[in-house]
Amino acid sequence: METKNYLVAGGTSGIGKEIVKQLLASKHRVFVIARNIPEAALQLEGATYFKADCTDSAVVFPEISEPLHGMVYCPGSINLKPFKNLRDDDFYMDWNVNFLGAVKMLRNYLPALQLSGNASVLFFSTVAVQTGMPFHASVAAAKGAIEGFARAMAAELAPTIRVNVIAPSLTDTPLASRLINHETKLQGAKDRHPLKRIGSPDEIASMATLLLDDRGSWMTGQIIKVDGGISALK
Repeated sequence: METKNYLVAGGTSGIGKEIVKQLLASKHRVFVIARNIPEAALQLEGATYFKADCTDSAVVFPEISEPLHGMVYCPGSINLKPFKNLRDDDFYMDWNVNFLGAVKMLRNYLPALQLSGNASVLFFSTVAVQTGMPFHASVAAAKGAIEGFARAMAAELAPTIRVNVIAPSLTDTPLASRLINHETKLQGAKDRHPLKRIGSPDEIASMATLLLDDRGSWMTGQIIKVDGGISALK
C-alpha cells in the first residue's frame, strides 16, 4: 500500500484521534493540528503534532511542504439549548468552531492538496441538520453551512479533490460525555436509535478512512449518515 500524507484537525480526542490511529495503522504519515497537544508520552507514535487554534482569527497554520492526500476537520461543538436561551455569542461560537475553522483550514492547505493530484477532504456535520431536532438551532445552523460548503467545494475542486461529509448521531466521545454521563441519559439515548445503542468513535472513523483512501475514490459531494438509523427509521 502506498504511504500517503494526511492532515487531521482535532486529532487528539474522540473521533479525530481514532481516525489518526486507523491512518497510522495503515502505515500512512499523519499530521495532527489541535489547540492542546498531549504530552509526549500520550502522543500516538508516528504522528506529527502541531499546536494551532483553527477558530482564532489570527491563526497561523503550520507549514506542511509535502503534498497532502487527505484533510479532515474534526473540531465541533454540542451546544444544546432552547432557542429562547441562545444568545448571539452562542451562534458565533458554533459558527467559528464548526464552519469558519474548516473554511480557513481548507483555504490554507488547498495548494498542498492540489499537489497530490488526487486528494480527499472530509468534514463533519450532524444528523440534526437534515432531521429536525429540538435544542439544536445553533449547531444545526453551523453544520448546515458545512454541508452546503462541502457540496460547493466538491463541484469546484473536482476531479482532483473529493469533498465529503459524515453526519453522525450521538457518539461516545468526550465532547458528548455530558449527554451520557448518567445511566438514565445513556439508556434514553440508546432507545432513541433503531439499533438501540449509540455510536463508537471507531465506527465513525472507519467510514472516515474509507472516504479518505482509494476505497472511496468514486464518492464526492456526499453527506453520509452514520447514525444508528435514527434519521431514516421509526
